[in-house]
Amino acid sequence: MDGEWLEPTRTSGLEETLRRLIRLGSSALSSTELIALLLRKDSPTRAAELTEHGLRWLLTQPPEALIEFHGLEPMEVARVLACGELARRLHQAPDDRPRLVTPNEIYTWARPRFVGLKREEFHVLCLNNRNILLRHVRITEGSVDQCQVDPREAFAPAVASRASALVLIHNHPSGDPEPSVHDVTLTRHLKEAARLLCIRLVDHLVLGDTGFVSMLQRGLLGADAPLPSSRLHAP
Repeated sequence: MDGEWLEPTRTSGLEETLRRLIRLGSSALSSTELIALLLRKDSPTRAAELTEHGLRWLLTQPPEALIEFHGLEPMEVARVLACGELARRLHQAPDDRPRLVTPNEIYTWARPRFVGLKREEFHVLCLNNRNILLRHVRITEGSVDQCQVDPREAFAPAVASRASALVLIHNHPSGDPEPSVHDVTLTRHLKEAARLLCIRLVDHLVLGDTGFVSMLQRGLLGADAPLPSSRLHAP
């Protein structure tokens, strides 16, 4: 974050605006408060003057006019106009984030990220309520046959991105995607933790050289489902 956000010239009111943005999100702030965060000093008063005629008026002003007649510094003008341009591009651009619904779609997206790995890696995919991918995080890297997962690390990205659902993915460098007893037990513990956080666990995919195993398709996510044989990759 730019150090100017918290520079000493900021007023206590502006610091409170910044705290509310971090705590509640940008949608909780008024247009004047959002513009004030882009300015350097005397921000609330100057921002109120700039937004008096509305955001459309402000964002269509020539840069020279904002500098000469409204007293903005060149960097302040650049920030304001850059935000306006980003908003226009966001409105016009299609959402190119993948929508991952079926195990095959998840596998097709994830497979290139696991090809050739010599150690187990555990990844988390954070999804919204339409199964659009919000964030992809590698949680941990283990040895050639096991990977220790801290539930706090697994759910931290989901909480931070306000995800509605999670997909768990890890690989078996041995090439055999058959889940072990440890894999299934860990998944059930994480599913229970997800339930407490009101996050839906969509699936856990185990990837190998020959394909993948979906614990959802196998019926292994339920607490009453039988565990796989302990001879299969048991830790």
